[in-house]
Amino acid sequence: MRDLHLPGRSAVYARNGICATSHPIAAQVAIEVLKSGGNAADAALAGALVLGIAEPQMTGIGGDCFVLLKPAGSEEIVALNGSGRAPRGLNAADLRAKGLTAMPIQAIESVTLPGAIDAFCRLNADYGMKSLAEVLAPAIHYAEEGIPVAPRVAFDWADDLPCLKGAARDFYTLNGQAPTIGQVFRAPGQAEVLRRIAREGRAGFYEGEVAEDMIASLQGLGGTHTHDDLAATACDYTTPVSGPYQGVELVEHPPNGQGATAILLLNILKHFDLSSMDPFGTQRAHVEAEATKLAYDARNRFIADPDHTTRLAHMLSPDTAAKLAALIDPKRAMSAAAPLTEAVHRDTIYITVVDRDRMAVSLIYSIFWGFGSGLASSKFGINFQNRGAGFTLQEGHPNEAGPGKRPMHTIIPGMIRQNGKVLMPFGVMGGAYQPCGHARFVSNLTDFALDPQTAIDAPRCFSGPEGMEVERGYSDQVRSDLAAMGHKVVIPDTPLGGAQAIRIDGDLLVGASDPRKDGCALGY
Repeated sequence: MRDLHLPGRSAVYARNGICATSHPIAAQVAIEVLKSGGNAADAALAGALVLGIAEPQMTGIGGDCFVLLKPAGSEEIVALNGSGRAPRGLNAADLRAKGLTAMPIQAIESVTLPGAIDAFCRLNADYGMKSLAEVLAPAIHYAEEGIPVAPRVAFDWADDLPCLKGAARDFYTLNGQAPTIGQVFRAPGQAEVLRRIAREGRAGFYEGEVAEDMIASLQGLGGTHTHDDLAATACDYTTPVSGPYQGVELVEHPPNGQGATAILLLNILKHFDLSSMDPFGTQRAHVEAEATKLAYDARNRFIADPDHTTRLAHMLSPDTAAKLAALIDPKRAMSAAAPLTEAVHRDTIYITVVDRDRMAVSLIYSIFWGFGSGLASSKFGINFQNRGAGFTLQEGHPNEAGPGKRPMHTIIPGMIRQNGKVLMPFGVMGGAYQPCGHARFVSNLTDFALDPQTAIDAPRCFSGPEGMEVERGYSDQVRSDLAAMGHKVVIPDTPLGGAQAIRIDGDLLVGASDPRKDGCALGY
């Protein structure tokens, strides 16, 4: 139990249903959907779409999603890949001929087709209890009426403002400026798009006037995107990947998501007695950092479009992890893994819902960088994602940019199983940090017996491209010791990610939500 003398938050305990996400209005919407007869799929979709209005710098209908879902009355976990593809006109050789050595980050070349809406429509049709119109109604309301800008959203918005160009500046600024805390953001153009989807299903988005707005805007910006590219966008059901750790099983979405990286990371960490270490001391931070470098190096080599991913079984093999673990010096930092040419960033939303029948949904939904590409459609203000920046231009690489391919994705929903039963849907936001965040969360729960809220609140560190980012929750002594071991220690300007989780404990549900974001867990 946390020290009630100190600032913090308690986990949320309920029996009928819980939603945990990064904005309280979205969590409230999800609970209202549950209380009105919807299930966890309905509630997660309704809440996620509201997050596109509450946190437009993080997500929106021009983005992608991944979903893990446990149906009611079953322990099966279903994976749904709602990531879009590159247009047929994208060719790495053409970009290399222009002198590019890496994909542009916030530019027309990085815009992939939006896959989330197709996946949302499929999820509603296959697993929802409410109509699509009922699920979309809260987002339509808030897009019209607006949502006051929350503190974390205002912080991110001001930081991301310079990327907005053209129509995006018209739709995502207030008189050319980032809104401040409490100012109201409205998106009436998106409300109209959602009304059309409510009436027509996916055709309301991928065909007709909305499709024409997107394609005409993309082509006007120099894109090769066509109506055929947009119409061909379709989600896929896939088979999750998983791996054991300390009596539980981590379940992840398969490639083109990077979830296998978290499994490999835990496989490496198994070779060290983490539970004997100070959970927030130097040694654990060092070993995790070294294991992260090795796991991410494997990710950079192997993870790509599912049709192009190579040697996934090798990546998840215990023998691979054992060989990598043997490379770690417990007293000295190794050089960083090979530099990654694919872009990685920290902007996304995550929502998890469990209902009274114990359907569990773990859903992550993103436009990649802050405001995605920084570009938007001219009529309805659909913010285009820049997920294509996740490709590499290295010739022959599995993740090389190419026509109709899905890029390597950073967003990964997670679930934990124990003794064959789903124990916890969870997610950790934060772009490149996410696999490390998943592994640390699982380790916090198992190696150190932390409850879900404490495991989320705990300080984080990450050995990434900017050096070893160590949150202020660590002591100065730990930072000094890590630097002496050869780590390039920095305190990040922005906290490392965010997280939500719901523990399923028989008749009791326990929800946890990260104070690094504006959100909360709510139950009834």
